[in-house]
Amino acid sequence: MASTALSSVNHIVVLMLENRSFDHMLGFLYSASGNVSAGGQPFEGLTGSESNPDSSGSPVEVFQIQTTDSNAYFMPGADPGEGYAATNDQLFGSDTAPTPPDATNQGFVTDFSYTLGWESQENWSILPGTTANGIMGMFTPQMLPVLSGLARGFAVCDQWFCSVPTETLPNRAFVNAGTSQGHMDDKTTKYTCPTIYGLLSQNNVSWSIYGYSEPPLTRMDFTDTTDADDSYFGLFTDFQTAAANGSLASYVFLEPSWGASGNSQHPNYNVALGEQLIHDVYYALRNGPAWNQTLLIITYDEHGGCYDHVPPPLGATPPDNSVGEFGFDFTRFGLRVPTVLISPLIPAGTVFRVAANSVPLDHTSILKTVETRWSLPSLTARDAAAPDFSAVLTLSTPRSDDPLAGVNVPTASSQALDVSIPSHLEQVQAELVSELPVPDATGHVHHTMPPLKTSSDYAAYIRNRTEAWKTGRASNQSPRASTP
Repeated sequence: MASTALSSVNHIVVLMLENRSFDHMLGFLYSASGNVSAGGQPFEGLTGSESNPDSSGSPVEVFQIQTTDSNAYFMPGADPGEGYAATNDQLFGSDTAPTPPDATNQGFVTDFSYTLGWESQENWSILPGTTANGIMGMFTPQMLPVLSGLARGFAVCDQWFCSVPTETLPNRAFVNAGTSQGHMDDKTTKYTCPTIYGLLSQNNVSWSIYGYSEPPLTRMDFTDTTDADDSYFGLFTDFQTAAANGSLASYVFLEPSWGASGNSQHPNYNVALGEQLIHDVYYALRNGPAWNQTLLIITYDEHGGCYDHVPPPLGATPPDNSVGEFGFDFTRFGLRVPTVLISPLIPAGTVFRVAANSVPLDHTSILKTVETRWSLPSLTARDAAAPDFSAVLTLSTPRSDDPLAGVNVPTASSQALDVSIPSHLEQVQAELVSELPVPDATGHVHHTMPPLKTSSDYAAYIRNRTEAWKTGRASNQSPRASTP
């Protein structure tokens, strides 16, 4: 059964951003107070003495990114390695995890050096002045006043780990379904397992998925979301409208925009645009009539190759009997990612973590909290074993103060990127929508994706083909579930 405080939450909203580690975004959050929060709780942050060896063995210490640095909001200047092999290299100094898998987290600089080498040969986006040492650059609270302000003003989770030590789509599968069905890289883009959305519908609990300016990618990633009624999906402006008029669903999942000009915060995109998105999500909810009954989770799908000093824990529960790619057995978690819990029922200065030596918080803790709130069964063994975070809600009377009052959203001094280059996830989404059954002029659905060159080309194709598919769909689906 849900706790008394969780029972008063009628809306759980998740904003999942892209590819940043905890230290990279929040490691210096409480450094000025000796890594103790305003609430007097210990905080697993950076001291400033952490380091990684470069290729010659010389230590490269963590450093604070300054607003005056060249391309400051585009650090680390390129896309670090984020797949399973790269993550192993960052943790163990080898593409293959040793036995036992004792991580030292000493391979970030050398792995970034290797990545910069092959990316330069492949003409990937590498900003001028980027070096392997840049992976040890960390944002400060002054540079990220929105994320940091919410982390200080409500609760920060300093021991929240992504679900698997690899890249984006497997981790997004875990937050939506509690499993990646054995997959450990982004080559698999479609999953057939049940999701939290199908489970909510079966139990008459409302839900919505919102893309930012284009239809949501998540809809295309899972069979049961692709098959769901169009009314469950929308854009960010639809989310803002629902929040303002009190029609927000019980569970809401928000996506950023995926392009190089977007707000996903994927390296090496503009982090300041993500600050604006976090600000806009927070105020859409705070200014709406359901604010006192809302719990907002801001998190990141995976670490994206960015440095973190905490070795990921072992003892993860395999979600199912799926055979893991690359021999992975799903018994260890991925790296820490920034996670902030926001509700007027949470005291300022909270550092939220579960008891030592217990199952840590990971992305499936979101599933567990949703399941606990609405008395739902688990999807997999992983979310069954996960802790929920209802204990963060300790206030009986909602707060009325605003931790972001007077905070100015940062902006980058210049646009450092060629934003016409399509992103990986734009390419993934285009491939998925190309497979949608859209009849042509002769009534056939065979389709070859046209040549697409720019990010704008991909966005238009995704938008237009999705709309054509929606127009041609049969209208015999079940009506949307009502909010209990």
